[in-house]
Amino acid sequence: MQPSLSNELLLSAAKQFGTPLYVYHAEQIQTQYNKLTTAFSETDARFFYACKALTNINVLKYVLSIGSGIDCSSSNEVLLALKAGFAPENILYTSNGISFSEIEEVARLGVHVNIDSLSNLEKFGQTFGYSVPVGIRLRPNIMAGGNLKISTGHDKSKFGIPVEQIASVVSICRKYNLQVRTLHIHTGSDIKDASVFTQGLEVLFKCVHHFPELKVLDLGGGFKVPYHPSEKETDLKAIATEINMVMERFRRESGRTFQLWFEPGKFMVSNCGVLLTTVNVLKNNDNVVIAGVDTGLNHLIRPMIYDAYHHILNLSNANGEIKLYMVAGYICETDTFAEDRPLAEIHEGDILCILNAGAYGFEMSSHYNSRFKPAELLVENNKLKLIRRRETLEDLLDTQL
Repeated sequence: MQPSLSNELLLSAAKQFGTPLYVYHAEQIQTQYNKLTTAFSETDARFFYACKALTNINVLKYVLSIGSGIDCSSSNEVLLALKAGFAPENILYTSNGISFSEIEEVARLGVHVNIDSLSNLEKFGQTFGYSVPVGIRLRPNIMAGGNLKISTGHDKSKFGIPVEQIASVVSICRKYNLQVRTLHIHTGSDIKDASVFTQGLEVLFKCVHHFPELKVLDLGGGFKVPYHPSEKETDLKAIATEINMVMERFRRESGRTFQLWFEPGKFMVSNCGVLLTTVNVLKNNDNVVIAGVDTGLNHLIRPMIYDAYHHILNLSNANGEIKLYMVAGYICETDTFAEDRPLAEIHEGDILCILNAGAYGFEMSSHYNSRFKPAELLVENNKLKLIRRRETLEDLLDTQL
């Protein structure tokens, strides 16, 4: 695997802005979005970028410029989307166990709202009645995704209203004459199999007759992107073909048609981003050579919480002899990016490039060990643009009283 940006440009970025450093490739985001629109060109479908993956406002503005909608998981993300220029009708807000006051706040902004609990659905009915359209997130009881921690639709998941409680949903909707426009599910991340989406549709088809004003079936996101060189990206065309067949069958049987919505997050930005880091020290600990770098789980936590694989390249010695290394961070915890990893020979001072860092890298970063968060760059037309400066001690102290 290789980053979409050249070694020379990435090394230049590291030299100019220092490390650790996040670098995002704008045109790669466009490439990923085009894959979606092309695959679903024969489908009445809309795409909302799940911005929890990466919320830098410059990235949001770029996503807006290529024609995507945006999916938000908090009221702050909604406010960022509005500030970036998204119109309310192109913003989707999907709640998850939050207070009703937040739902009320975003509903009054005019964005699409999905409700994921009977409690908040009741409060929504009491507050808005028929006056504001609403979406309902269901839990379809489908196990999907790369591992349990990123599976969100199974029968023990906290997400959504269990589909077996549909009678209670219908009761609340009738009680308050709710205008239900969307039924939503999201089963997980790293989905490769079209059957996950068609199973989800079958679950929704059993519910649609309860909602005469329903316009949208929302299948969430979760399309697979390759992290390991042996992995393959989701075959979007195959998924679109299967979905179209199922939708057409239902249209013939019921006479009803629906627009499909998807919320790709990682699929759009994961492989647009890399994390550049400098090798601080090499330690030969008898049976392992450790490359200690100037970043850690405070900047990219996925390997530690998901056992996620991230491909690593030595930009400074790309054609060097391949040797085995542990790549370890500088945080005062077990903090490992890779073990027994074959890499081009590493020397102290070399620049390593950690791939697939665009999604859930900076977004899940922290100040652990009072370390600063990295700077972020956006590369468009091979031009480097600083979109977030590196933090300073004043930033750490800024909110402390």
